[in-house]
Amino acid sequence: MASFTVPPLGESIVEATVSRWLKQVGDTVAAGETLVELETDKITVEVPALAAGTLTAQLRSEGDVVNVGDALGELEAGAGAPAPSAPAPSAPAATAPAAAATTAPDADPKASPAARRLAAEQGTNLAAVAGTGRGGVVSKADVIEAGKAPAAAAPAPKTAPAPAAPAMARPQAGGPRETREKMTTRRKRIAENLLASQHNTAHLTTFNEIDMTAVSALRDRMRDRVEKQHGLRLSYMPFFAKAACLALEAYPTVNAQIDGESVVYHHYVNMGIAVASDAGLVVPNIKDTHARSLIEIGHDINAVAKKARDGKLAMDDLTGGTFTITNGGVFGSLISTPIINYPQVAILGLHKIQDRPIAVDGQVAIRPMMYVALSYDHRIIDGQQAVLFLVRLKELMEDPAAMLLY
Repeated sequence: MASFTVPPLGESIVEATVSRWLKQVGDTVAAGETLVELETDKITVEVPALAAGTLTAQLRSEGDVVNVGDALGELEAGAGAPAPSAPAPSAPAATAPAAAATTAPDADPKASPAARRLAAEQGTNLAAVAGTGRGGVVSKADVIEAGKAPAAAAPAPKTAPAPAAPAMARPQAGGPRETREKMTTRRKRIAENLLASQHNTAHLTTFNEIDMTAVSALRDRMRDRVEKQHGLRLSYMPFFAKAACLALEAYPTVNAQIDGESVVYHHYVNMGIAVASDAGLVVPNIKDTHARSLIEIGHDINAVAKKARDGKLAMDDLTGGTFTITNGGVFGSLISTPIINYPQVAILGLHKIQDRPIAVDGQVAIRPMMYVALSYDHRIIDGQQAVLFLVRLKELMEDPAAMLLY
């Protein structure tokens, strides 16, 4: 009988939260199969079985905070322990969860804590939900989709990239009117970082607005060709990332960093892209974005966003960022003041595109307009630089062909 412990979690990370057990006491496991997932402030860490055997004890519960080296459970090794059955090579992987649900509808389904809480709030029967997680585990997203099923015929909203928040449950007679839930390690770290940003920077925000007519026309004209030739569904974000890189080249202080009494100027751009996931907000970054083409940036953004939502981000994805873009417009935000991703010194906020009347050549015209915001650290970025950065961004987005000249 051997215990398995919390592995090294990465530079400067010493604690994690037990996110979910993928194996229960009595389950047989194969060498390399994931036993439990740990959530740190940055990434999700999978703890595998070092040898085939049977899980005999879970020494920590889901939600417990653990440190590097702490014992998580015990595994009785045995060469004869069978590996979990896998679907036949010819069988589509997507059918495995449904088959599991069919063969054992009365068994307690494997589900993440978030999925169980949401299922209880929605009144959803977990046994009837097909899990898409590893080993058929039901995730929060699966429960959300199950809740949408009766209204499948309704048209989908235009901006629905994020999971819908569950409706407030009506209190049952005699039931609790509120519940208390311990903050996860990641949520605590997000809170600490946001407070550090507010306390350690001279926070200021400036605004501008962009006429999206030209870039919208270019995107619409090229969208089908780009998808056919490059397999990329072209969004506005790659255009903004490319324009931001060019604006940062013109105003390098916006891409700098304070280190003690020195200012470090980065001669490269590692563009952070804020991504909302079930586990909270994360900001993976694309290395050397300044040297990437618009198509390459589009693929990179899709790749890091998928990794973020799947909990597959590596430490390298989350470190080394020099500038960040956050897009509240996908949720319907018209204007906001984003908080700097400390220790960076500026963050660009994008917002909803909305038809508004504006003056064009002395005439009133209806144009698709977007407010943009730059929050910056006034200790090293003067107001003039911040305003001129946004003006440069506006010029490039309103004449996207100009990006080809750089």
